[in-house]
Amino acid sequence: MIDWEIAIKLYKNMQLIRHIEETIARKYTEWKMRCPTHLSIGQEGIASGVSIALSKADLVMSTHRSHAHYIAKGGDPNTLIAEIYGKSTGCSSGIGGSMHLIDKSVGFMGSTSIVGNTIPIAVGLGLSLKLQKSKHISCVYFGDGSIEEGVFYESVNFAAIKKLPVLFICENNFYSVYSSLKVRQPEGRKIYKMVEGIGIKSAFGDGNNAIEVNNLTKNAITSIREGNGPYFLEFSTYRWLEHCGPNYDNDLGYRSFNEYSDWKEKDPIVMLEKQLKEYDEFSNEKISTIRNHSQKIADEAFEFAESSPFPKPEDAYKNLYSE
Repeated sequence: MIDWEIAIKLYKNMQLIRHIEETIARKYTEWKMRCPTHLSIGQEGIASGVSIALSKADLVMSTHRSHAHYIAKGGDPNTLIAEIYGKSTGCSSGIGGSMHLIDKSVGFMGSTSIVGNTIPIAVGLGLSLKLQKSKHISCVYFGDGSIEEGVFYESVNFAAIKKLPVLFICENNFYSVYSSLKVRQPEGRKIYKMVEGIGIKSAFGDGNNAIEVNNLTKNAITSIREGNGPYFLEFSTYRWLEHCGPNYDNDLGYRSFNEYSDWKEKDPIVMLEKQLKEYDEFSNEKISTIRNHSQKIADEAFEFAESSPFPKPEDAYKNLYSE
């Protein structure tokens, strides 16, 4: 049995992410979005499953592939698309682009283009929460490539020593751009087991099973809120499109078509649909209604972005920082 209310929220969230990103991919060739975009199509189960378990006051940091995390945490689709269009109404005032999103009103504290860069910042947020004696947590998303950065080990070690309220989420999609895990990490290594050896409670789950993601996340959050220190969750998943951009790139040869097909059959949205269809009230009509509503939100977001003004030239000199 699954929690119907939670499952519906997960489904709606994934459909919204999917429709927004598919619309980005479809309209990208219009050359109105002039920043690089890293899409999460095929990976929606993780962002949805994790975020629904978080409270609005919990803090989240993300990576270059951040759209899904931003939307799932409650970010406004209008300001997301406006940001990608470089408009002043964007969540980063149109000067950050796709990889640099922020919305403190929903606890989304930022994303960055630098691999592994937000991990130590999220740990710093966790330290501040502990010093404030807050019950809230700091959550950070990153890919399997970030595990190979030195700052990852420094950060998890510090979080373990200080027992910080940090939830580490590794989205393992098996590739860092065009390089598979096979050429980057020792054969047989299990990332979550390695992190467990550092002294952090860890678990592994199917990132395309949103229910499983949500359950594992709730268990981790409970442990963190009880004062047991950080938690590390590794979820397997797979991106359908190219590393950066709106296209399919199976012709490049770095991954096989059979591998891609096998993973596409594990579509997180379809997997959840199958689970929900066990309930009589989840009909094809219900599915169509949710899809249509998601596309309506996506279309309205693009209309908002199109009609919004660009930043003024003098705005480029605001909010600058240097040592």
